[in-house]
Amino acid sequence: MSEPLRLKGISASAGYAEGPLFHLDRIAMRYAGKATVADEEAALETAIGIATGRLAALIETADRDAAGILEFQIAMLEDGALTGPALAAVSSGQPADVAWRQALDAEIAGYETSDQEYFRARAADMRDIRDQVLRALTEESENAAPAGAIFYGEDIAPTRFLETNWSSGGGIALKAGSAASHVAMLARSRGVPMVVGLGASPANPVGIALLDAEHGGIVLKPSKAEVEAFRLLSSSFAARREKAEIYLRKPAVTTAGTAIRVQVNIADPSDVDGIDVSTCDGVGLMRTEFLFGKTLPDEETQYRAYRKVLEWAGGKPVTIRTVDAGGDKPVPGFTVEEGNPFLGLRGIRLSLARPEIFGVQIRALLRAAVHGNLKVMFPMIAVKDEYERAAALFAEEQAGLAARGVVQKMPPLGIMVEVPSAAIAPEAFADVAFFSIGSNDLTQYVMAAARDNASVAHLNSVRHPAVLRLIASVAAFGRAQKIPVSLCGDAGGDPASIPALLEAGLRDLSVAPAQLAMAKAAIADVSV
Repeated sequence: MSEPLRLKGISASAGYAEGPLFHLDRIAMRYAGKATVADEEAALETAIGIATGRLAALIETADRDAAGILEFQIAMLEDGALTGPALAAVSSGQPADVAWRQALDAEIAGYETSDQEYFRARAADMRDIRDQVLRALTEESENAAPAGAIFYGEDIAPTRFLETNWSSGGGIALKAGSAASHVAMLARSRGVPMVVGLGASPANPVGIALLDAEHGGIVLKPSKAEVEAFRLLSSSFAARREKAEIYLRKPAVTTAGTAIRVQVNIADPSDVDGIDVSTCDGVGLMRTEFLFGKTLPDEETQYRAYRKVLEWAGGKPVTIRTVDAGGDKPVPGFTVEEGNPFLGLRGIRLSLARPEIFGVQIRALLRAAVHGNLKVMFPMIAVKDEYERAAALFAEEQAGLAARGVVQKMPPLGIMVEVPSAAIAPEAFADVAFFSIGSNDLTQYVMAAARDNASVAHLNSVRHPAVLRLIASVAAFGRAQKIPVSLCGDAGGDPASIPALLEAGLRDLSVAPAQLAMAKAAIADVSV
């Protein structure tokens, strides 16, 4: 028997799966060219219609999260800015399949080269859109996977995930992929084990595989002893997850009786529809990037989105982060092109550079504040001047609304502590209302290692002494100055990191909704 092959990656959705490997690598699609340009145009338009229809059919049986992803894909297919270049190329004489692939590959490349993980993760959606239309053009169908299979390949399309029956088990093991992708979000919400960033395997593996998505790895061609050990780990994980559900509706308390606040992170107002507000202490992070798509959102659109979440919270705090767009985000009329957007005009820097756009968001937030317990925080704050300028804009917009007799309220204004300068010298921000530690970016900046890059992912750890020391110093400064301090990065929902975070002095964590139970259970095992 050949030696087992072990690959290490990044956990995107915790869990265990044992099953046959099923290769996702795309089969070449053969397109039969048409006789005339008009026929080619008609073929592409028909294929786009077929792909749109398939997505609409999936929506009919999809849950809220899945429906949102599918609706995004339909909106893209109906957007002339996406389909126009391909149709123009066909009019110039290109075959429909070549024109569509080239046009979509150009879009995909823009997402893949982004310096922000969020936008790199959307590349999978664009590849799915490309392949849905190509499949309609060529009338190719996907191969069926056996029940309980582990899907293995470069990446997996959202539609492939949604069309798969996961009730018989199975999992996802990707050579590339991203923990921030739509499929990863779906996997977490449905309990499907998923590992990304495995890299290329030295052979074309087949047979049974063991997917350890708790620690981020896969064993190919496992030995009998490895299978037995794996099953013990899988059983232990299932027992821990079942036990964790007991804690979901209880307040989070350590073994020493210390109360810990556990809030949730949301990326869209619709996220709260599936959350029982009694299971959490509020919203520790509401992202607003969802509003800034192909067009800039108006004040009323933003106001309604913020009000929905505030009313759902019923008086519990809702912390909304002002738009954290990067210089490479494709938002016409807002962002700019830069050589290194990750260190460029992003977050509060971009908002301050475009006060006419930032002002719209500020007015919506001021109006929404009367509907609940709103807190507002600014992302990517590096120096005090940025906070002061942002706060001054809030005061200016409030005065303008008051002068027009518009009902409004000034919420507490705080900052994200994610740039090392703010974490190293928090005394510069002694007059802010609160600190929210963004552990994702803080860890990336301190360790100079992207969390979605498997080659350096081992360096990207919130538990590194350098990162923990900064977190502890911010927590200590907050206690001394009576400034509330919370943490809203992914580390807050990681059971392995929670003991270190509480030991560092944190008493307020914000986690993904799917991590609430496990986070509370982990807190109950800590003695601080």
